[in-house]
Amino acid sequence: MRTDEFDFSLPERLIAQHPSEQRGSSRLLYAHDGVLEDRRFAELPQLVRAGDVLVLNDTRVIKARLYGSRESGGKIEVLVERVLDEHEVLAQVRASHAPKAGSFLNLAGALPVEVLGREGEFFRLRFVSGEDVLDLLDRYGQMPLPPYITHAADDEDEQRYQTVFAREAGAVAAPTAGLHFDEAMLQALRDKGVRLAYVTLHVGAGTFQPVRAERIHEHAMHSERYEIPQATVDAIVQTRAARGRVIAVGTTSLRALESGSQAG
Repeated sequence: MRTDEFDFSLPERLIAQHPSEQRGSSRLLYAHDGVLEDRRFAELPQLVRAGDVLVLNDTRVIKARLYGSRESGGKIEVLVERVLDEHEVLAQVRASHAPKAGSFLNLAGALPVEVLGREGEFFRLRFVSGEDVLDLLDRYGQMPLPPYITHAADDEDEQRYQTVFAREAGAVAAPTAGLHFDEAMLQALRDKGVRLAYVTLHVGAGTFQPVRAERIHEHAMHSERYEIPQATVDAIVQTRAARGRVIAVGTTSLRALESGSQAG
């Protein structure tokens, strides 16, 4: 398939720049039996059944975007793609000239970072202050909003571009299907007899990357880390044995489940 087969017109006025006032006030497209229905997300408890299990992605978005300068003074923008350990990350670096291995960056006016080298289109960076990189990102970084959001991240974005069940820090983009859930909706689902189970898939910066290949099969996808707890595996097995439905909330939960099933 060619990528241009997916081209369509999307007027900018239809791209929301801010979330709706209430998480659950969004619309919901309900597809069933060859029929498409326009519904409201608040109606979700009416569409699921007791004995179903909803699988949610509990990844937490980190403040992965940093601005700064190179030793030469040139401005740079860093978008962390993956936290490797307490001090090292893989990141995209936007600069007039690519930084060289062994050089240093000054991020947020306070963070010295060493460029260790390049791994494909990413740079391996080491934060040299000795503090845990997740703590440093939380203190100095900015929420990495999608490229179609034109304003800088603010306090509202830090709260709303995060699911209410986010627990495991590591994603650079939110699992957006989960953003519609609030605590009242989660409780309503439990009251209906629906089980809630969780996977962790840390969404990578590749989710922001355009597909540049002319043919779909030529596009190289970035790898992402995921974890499926034994409790979730057990919930799925029990649900299927009881002829309940396993409902993945969003594509991140779905691809974690698909990858886990293929892995054995």
